[in-house]
Amino acid sequence: MSSISLTSIDKTSNGKLFMQGTLAMVPLSIAVIPWGLLAGSFAIEAGLTVWESQALSAILFAGSAQLVATGMLKAGASLATMLLATFFITSRHLLYSVSMRSKVSPLPLKWRLALGFLLTDELFAICGQQSDKQFNRWYALGAGLSFYLCWNLATLVGIVAGSYIPAMNELGLEFAVAATFIAIVIPNVKNAPILIAVLVSLTLSVLCSYLNVESGLMIASIGGMLAGYVAETFKGGK
Repeated sequence: MSSISLTSIDKTSNGKLFMQGTLAMVPLSIAVIPWGLLAGSFAIEAGLTVWESQALSAILFAGSAQLVATGMLKAGASLATMLLATFFITSRHLLYSVSMRSKVSPLPLKWRLALGFLLTDELFAICGQQSDKQFNRWYALGAGLSFYLCWNLATLVGIVAGSYIPAMNELGLEFAVAATFIAIVIPNVKNAPILIAVLVSLTLSVLCSYLNVESGLMIASIGGMLAGYVAETFKGGK
């Protein structure tokens, strides 16, 4: 009887943690909806079928990479070029996984695979700053899975709308890309090295955009990381 009660308590506790993670992700899930609409409509405009467009969101599950890949597909880029661009754009997730390794590595394989697939900028913003003791797999699953479902629903709406409303990409929905990353970055600027990394990345991205440098995204990302590393090293050495 006691074991049954303990099992019921565990399930209730896990359910509450799952819902807490879902609620914590709500602001970012709402912010990404216009982005999902844009990704879905852009995939249709690029010539993908409804099923192919939805599969892109369900399998790749990376907003910026999807927009770049569909844009390159529309421009007639080769598969190798698209794969290389997608690799570089999503390479930051390798850093996320290394940062969260101590939290996730003790979990069973099925949990590592699930949370690894759901690991996005948004999930890292929610759980990346948690200590190993604070981190809970059910909380992370609630945050990650709810965001995944929201992204795919938004993409589906964008696909349907894109089939009937031409040139949806001209409605200004791309503001959601910047708005989402601002919502992710700003709350995490808690010390000087992070602030320096953000400012250097911002400066380099604007400069590269002004100079029409095609690899500006990578330059800004690498420059920001190096600046943050140098600032952190200098701070630690004092």
